[in-house]
Amino acid sequence: MPFTARELIVKAYYLSGIVSRKFQTVTGDQLTDGLSLLNEALATEGIDGQLIPYYQEYTFTAVPGQEVYFIPGLIEPETLTFNIGDVRYSMQYRQRRKYFGTSRADNIRSLPYEWHIERKLNGADLYMFFLPNVDYPLKLWGKFKLDDITDLCEDLLLKYDRYFIKYLTYALAREIADEWGMPLPTETKEELARLEETLTYVSPMDLTTKKRSTFRSGDVINYGYANLGTGWLP
Repeated sequence: MPFTARELIVKAYYLSGIVSRKFQTVTGDQLTDGLSLLNEALATEGIDGQLIPYYQEYTFTAVPGQEVYFIPGLIEPETLTFNIGDVRYSMQYRQRRKYFGTSRADNIRSLPYEWHIERKLNGADLYMFFLPNVDYPLKLWGKFKLDDITDLCEDLLLKYDRYFIKYLTYALAREIADEWGMPLPTETKEELARLEETLTYVSPMDLTTKKRSTFRSGDVINYGYANLGTGWLP
């Protein structure tokens, strides 16, 4: 059985207390405003992606000599790999200061082994070094922004799980109450807080750490060393 955007908006108005479930109906103008506020709520989730429970794979191809690639809709990257034939190789993420602020030779073309992300309008720029020497297939896993909803009759169950639809309903109720300058009912506020807390544990970032010892052999040498022998360190 479908669950439409119209149903979500109507329920959110009731939860906000702006419209009385027993004595009033949601008008056409309120539906229009509710759809706009729903898209604002969806956009808010794109600030850090913490409450978005879905990770996606994004594939693209490295261009020889090109350092920067725009990834549309990317909010929070998790992993990046490239392939040589059927073999997949991992790449190391670098923080801004490490990637942009250390000495290196900028024009080297070789196996790309490190990357950095900078948020941009409607997505993010991905930087990689060394500059690719051939057109490697790349795979990025991360969280992406949620698409706007433009049709009140759209079946949201085709896009989201029921638990996430429930969260969006309560989040929209908060947006509606704020828009009208009214306090959110206590029961709605408490349930929203519970849903937010729960969602943070659905698909959290992988924060496991990997220790690297200077006394171990094999792990210290990376792709850059293998190709250059000696050279600049990023």
